[in-house]
Amino acid sequence: MSTSPVPADAGFDTDVLVVGAGPVGLTLAMDLSGRGVRVTVAELRAYGEPPNVKCNHVASRTMERFRQLGVAYKLRRAGLPDAHPNDVVFRTAMTGLELTRIPIPNRLERFVDNGGPDTWWPTPEPPHRINQLFLEPILLHHAAALPGVTLHNRTRMVAFEQDAEGVMATLEPLDGGLPQRLRARYLVGCDGGSSGVRKAIGAQFEGTPVIQRVQSTYIRARDLLARLPGRPAWCYYSVNPRRCGTAFAIDGHETWLVHNHLHPHETEFDSVDRDWSIRQILGVGDDFRYEVISKEDWVGRRLVANRFRDRRAFIAGDAAHLWVPYAGYGMNAGIADALNLSWLLAAQVQGWADPAMLDAYEAERQPITEQVSHFAMDHAQKMIKARSAVPPNIEAMDAAGEAERRRIGDEAYQLNVQQFCCAGLNFGYFYRGSPIIAPDDEAPPPYTMGGFTPSTVPGCRAPHFWLGDGRSLYDAFGPGYTLLVTRRGVATGALAEAAARAGVPLQVLDIAAEAHRPDTYTHALLLCRPDQHVVWRGQAVPADVDGLLAMLRGAGMQGSQAALPARETQAA
Repeated sequence: MSTSPVPADAGFDTDVLVVGAGPVGLTLAMDLSGRGVRVTVAELRAYGEPPNVKCNHVASRTMERFRQLGVAYKLRRAGLPDAHPNDVVFRTAMTGLELTRIPIPNRLERFVDNGGPDTWWPTPEPPHRINQLFLEPILLHHAAALPGVTLHNRTRMVAFEQDAEGVMATLEPLDGGLPQRLRARYLVGCDGGSSGVRKAIGAQFEGTPVIQRVQSTYIRARDLLARLPGRPAWCYYSVNPRRCGTAFAIDGHETWLVHNHLHPHETEFDSVDRDWSIRQILGVGDDFRYEVISKEDWVGRRLVANRFRDRRAFIAGDAAHLWVPYAGYGMNAGIADALNLSWLLAAQVQGWADPAMLDAYEAERQPITEQVSHFAMDHAQKMIKARSAVPPNIEAMDAAGEAERRRIGDEAYQLNVQQFCCAGLNFGYFYRGSPIIAPDDEAPPPYTMGGFTPSTVPGCRAPHFWLGDGRSLYDAFGPGYTLLVTRRGVATGALAEAAARAGVPLQVLDIAAEAHRPDTYTHALLLCRPDQHVVWRGQAVPADVDGLLAMLRGAGMQGSQAALPARETQAA
């Protein structure tokens, strides 16, 4: 993906100011840069300061876009060793008896479909298990080297104000020096759950403030891997009457992230012995040595902001939503926010879109976020119930104990396979009610976490397939809209000419002769966005071509935030 740089405007120091250089903010900066948009990123941490170890999974949809951004290959080479199993295993303890296992391909197996639940992905980029410790530095170094990206580390945004044309922000260096005033066209808060930008725009979290409490401990245990019975794994669930928890292999050798899931009645973190709990989860005695690298106590919530925008200021990622970690979709949902917003902002900066087009961001992302947050909460509540019902004889070496282990293993597999092999969550979601998507008479197919029906209904993701030249369909998409032509002889000139008159970037891609095109492509023409979602389809170019282009530009929409009156100065 590449576009020509947008001419600099003497009235602006940057086009987009991004607050926060975590995975969401860095992805937004990378995508905007690829569209020729100037980006300034303000980050509290020093350059290269180690990130949080919470996130352990990059979803397939995220990897698809990282492929377009040129970092997917780098990510696949990082994280766990090539041959380290990526399985999810349930045991009575990490070193205890195995209850069940969800097979997940390692790096060497990832592109081989062997019939497992995590191998059939209809995509050029299946998911990748990698901790944020390895992910974020790759994104950071890549973003820092891009044209038009300026990083301000050890910098806090302390306030901003808006007018009809842009945002004036005050940036404060944390290591001394005078505050800086920076003028931007737009501002995006990717500044986490305690977001100052969210508070400044008057957005409020709504939902369930407490679902579960978790003690997380990042440890170095050099002897643990050798103690593990059978085949190693990426994720370990410990299920016993004393303490249930999870552990993730971080480097595949000696570092691990251990989550101790507190019981509902354990409302005070300090009341639970961290060391004792870790030993019960690992299944080791008092003589076992490990080193605590870092620790964090956190509360799992289901919170979604009641607004994602105030005129030229937006929020994304944890700033806009928080939920119990589920299928790795905290970070990945945030990256989806960033990629949804990026091309909309670029359209404004490039000058071809109506200001009202930006209304699509909240209209699309907030309902999906709300839906996924409920999925996460429902799963968390089922897991809490399961942890409270561990039979006391699950470790007994007799027939009754074996029967209980078999039962608990079967239940655990059925409950969790969709979480870790979540094709539906990746590819099945769709946008309804978007102001820049033209619905037709066919409803999108329903989906579950684990499964979905590929569809070209407007709002759905255009089904993937491989082109005859070896490229993914998505590799051939343009930076703006892409018109897919599935039948020979269909005239497209009127739409292409109308797009040219309106300045709307439109690329025509003829796939009529492609042998691997799925049967779901039943319409002669499909118009797709750069984020792969179908916006319109038909058997011929519509008579009102200019009307379609107006919709795609967001023109003529009523009640847009673009028309809202200015507010007073807002502190972050």
